[in-house]
Amino acid sequence: MAVDLLLGLQWGDEGKGKIVDVLTKNYNIIARFQGGPNAGHTLEFDGIKHVLHTIPSGIFHPDAINLVGNGVVIDPVIFKKELDNLQPFNIDIKKKLLISRKAHLILPTHRLLDAASEASKGKAKIGSTLKGIGPTYMDKTGRNGIRVGDIEMDGWRDKYRSLANKHEAMIDFYNVDIQYDLAELEAQFFDAIETLQELTFIDSEEYLYQAQRDGKTILAEGAQGSLLDIDFGTYPFVTSSNTTAAGACTGLGVAPGKIQEVFGIFKAYTTRVGSGPFPTELFDEYGATMGKVGNEFGATTGRPRRCGWLDLVALKYAVRVNGVTQLMMMKGDVLSGFDKLKVCTAYNYKGEKIKHLPYNIEAENVTPVYTEMPGWKEDLTKMTSVDQFPKELNDYIAFLEKELETPIKIVSVGPDRTQTIHR
Repeated sequence: MAVDLLLGLQWGDEGKGKIVDVLTKNYNIIARFQGGPNAGHTLEFDGIKHVLHTIPSGIFHPDAINLVGNGVVIDPVIFKKELDNLQPFNIDIKKKLLISRKAHLILPTHRLLDAASEASKGKAKIGSTLKGIGPTYMDKTGRNGIRVGDIEMDGWRDKYRSLANKHEAMIDFYNVDIQYDLAELEAQFFDAIETLQELTFIDSEEYLYQAQRDGKTILAEGAQGSLLDIDFGTYPFVTSSNTTAAGACTGLGVAPGKIQEVFGIFKAYTTRVGSGPFPTELFDEYGATMGKVGNEFGATTGRPRRCGWLDLVALKYAVRVNGVTQLMMMKGDVLSGFDKLKVCTAYNYKGEKIKHLPYNIEAENVTPVYTEMPGWKEDLTKMTSVDQFPKELNDYIAFLEKELETPIKIVSVGPDRTQTIHR
């Protein structure tokens, strides 16, 4: 059996959690393949809002196995809080949630190192969520990291102590004022490790190989967005993992030839959290309305998101890099009431009009070229079928499909799982 893949095509926050929740009924296994607890996947149903950070978004479906893959970095303290939040829902966590032994652990000193590094940058800071993600991936590639499988082994605390001591020396090197009580942080960490040790650890690449042989259906769930990819994103204002389709192969141990459908999620407009270039960013009433109506605040950090018109140059780039086969447009309802809509279809790049994403998209190099379209007044949130869509929305969708050369199969008209319209 092939593996389907779902990922974000912008700077994250596209609504992946909701769509994974909607699609889970079609799959036996939901597998997170990269990222850490800086992700915030929001699901809303039965009048309850859920925010997941590390646990895959299929956890509320009784028949789905949820797997945290080797490409994910896990903060045991945050993971324990997630598990505590799931207790009221009577989920058989030991059976339904599996953890790859090759996934790396975020230590308390990783978070402190993250804070020290960011503080040392001053105005040049990259907008880190300070969750310790970057330093953990640095230790992973530096071959110093501690993995989930290590906590099954004797003497792993000695390995922890050695790495933590190294981190403290690095924090001192930054020479910034970082106040912390490591003993208190470590007490929380080791308590959470005991909870983690009660879960089911697996050799996930073997598990997924056998699942494919047994005909199981698998959906790989990405975090963040393609424009935050460490290689193909707007570097250095990116995350520390491969958020694109290739990351699913390395983050789960799935062969490239086994990837079938690639579901690409995007908002009907564009948002970004933290620092970094954003060619279509708005500073007027249109941007303010998007932020207010769309409730554009980070699910994990609470930070307000920067808002702007849809950037088709960047979106087309993400579609191509990922080999997207189906598109899903989120938050179409947020644009209701706009008298006009703009879509960026090209850039003026150093005096030349281009339609591809260049090496640098900072404001001094790039000016967006817009196509203007009429907006719609209708409230989409109560609509249940495509037949109810206003003409202007259908025209907007048709324009995007033509430009992206990829079908838009789902349009989301609200946060609830029921507000999902299939085309």
